[in-house]
Parts: sequence; C-alpha cells; structure tokens
Amino acid sequence: MITNATVLSPSACILGESPLWHAARRSCFWADIEERKMFEYRWAEKTIRTWHLPERISLIRQGKNNELVLGLQGGIYTFNLYSENLTQVTALSENWQTHRCNDGAFDSMGRLWIGTMQLNPSEGFGSLYCISSSNTVEKKIAQVTISNGITWSADNTRMYYIDSATKQVDVYFFNEATGEITFEKTAIKIPAELGLPDGMAMDEKGCLWIALWGGYGVGRWDVNTGEMIGFVKIPVPFVTSCAFVGNNFDELLITTASQGMDDAELKKYPQSGYVFTVQTNVKGLPVYRGSL
Repeated sequence: MITNATVLSPSACILGESPLWHAARRSCFWADIEERKMFEYRWAEKTIRTWHLPERISLIRQGKNNELVLGLQGGIYTFNLYSENLTQVTALSENWQTHRCNDGAFDSMGRLWIGTMQLNPSEGFGSLYCISSSNTVEKKIAQVTISNGITWSADNTRMYYIDSATKQVDVYFFNEATGEITFEKTAIKIPAELGLPDGMAMDEKGCLWIALWGGYGVGRWDVNTGEMIGFVKIPVPFVTSCAFVGNNFDELLITTASQGMDDAELKKYPQSGYVFTVQTNVKGLPVYRGSL
C-alpha cells in the first residue's frame, strides 16, 4: 500500500531530524542539525516558533517538567522551555571537534540511549551510549558508523537499532531492569533501491516505520518477516526521520533534508528539507520521557 504525504511546514531544513510530539503542549518539535535550529509547531494554532542553539542539534526528547533533553555537538543538555536555560548534563567521551550526537531515545526506565558519529563519517568511528537517570554513562555499542534510529518493542524485551551504513535493522534482547543488551539477529535488510535506513518509529501493532535516506519515503516493515508492507511516498529523495504525532497519535510527522543537493537537484525536488505529515490507520507506541 502506497500513500502520499502532505506538507506541514516549508521549513527548508538543510538536515531536518528528531521529530517529537509533546502531548502536554499539543505541539510537535523537530531540528535542523546543520542550521542549529529547533522548531515547535503548535498543532491547533498552526504556528511555528524557532530557537537558535549554540551547537549542531540532532536530538529532541521530552524531559521532566518544562524541560527538553537535547543532543548537541558538545554532549547532552537540558533546555527549559520557559526560562530558555541550556544546561549541560554530560559531555560523553567524544572528540567534539570531529564528532556530534545523532539519533537517540529514552527507554522505559528513563535511560537515554544516544548515538554519535563523525561530522564526515568514516566506518566504525561512532558509538551508542546509554546514560542513566543518575548520569552514569556507558558505551553500549562501539565501532558504529552512522548511529541512527532506536526503539523498543511494546513489552520492552527487544531493542531495535539502526547503524545506517549497514543498511539493516538489528534487534537485541533487552533487559528492561538493567539495560543490558545482547544481539539477537538482523530483523530487516533494506533493499539497495530504497537507500539507507535513518530514523524510525514503532506502531502499536509492532511494525516499524523507517525513514529512507535516498529512498523517497517512509517504509512500514513487519519485524517478524522482514517484509515491507506499506510505503509513504515523499516528493524528495532524502527522508531522515519520522514520529507519531497528533491528538490521537495516529499521524506520522516526517522530516527531510536538502544537504548536499546542487541547484539542479533542488529545482527538481524543491520541497527538500520540508516537514510532511500523513494520516495512518494505526497509532504509535508511546514515546518515553526521562529526567536527566
């Protein structure tokens, strides 16, 4: 089944990422990594607010009270939406002259899982970290190239993870109490014609919605069979991430990029970098928040 998405915002991001639904504010957030911007779209009012950050911003997640947790080029920060105070939680153990944070998520116990990558990615120079609520940092997976989408099964016994360079989604046994992971298998292999897997979201039926960099859309995959069972067509090549949003949590917010495109390509795909939405026939799984 192929469906088409519609434009939510002509934000023209260079590298749009990290869509997030904030239920209490009835709004959605996303970032432009290279422009160091964070956007908030008010669902009812259809208005957009923009914040400018001091570093590249790759991750937006909901923290405690009025805070967001952000992944920046210099580490993990909290951002107060009212005072606009930006406070560093941890710098991790990366060389921030050559690296930045990338995708991540909170697990059900409030631990933050976040990946890093080189600014100009070389094979095996990134990592996946786990940060506990007491700010203990543990490197979970080393020698990653482009650490990307991460999510969990509804029963929290499996963790799904993407290193984009591998063109696949791996599944790990997940110990919810301790955060320990053990590789189980490769669940999904992305066909060459669909590009690279990027960000992803899981629906309540246990299927993964995967943004496809170079694949002109978002695919919906059955994690048990590894088959693609649905596709959301986007009129741009570089689709970066997706998240369930909306009052019923059944719409998909989709970010895209214009990074690296020349004038001819931008003329051919003028909506590159825009943010899109599509109505689905399924709800997303709840997204956890943390309190770093």
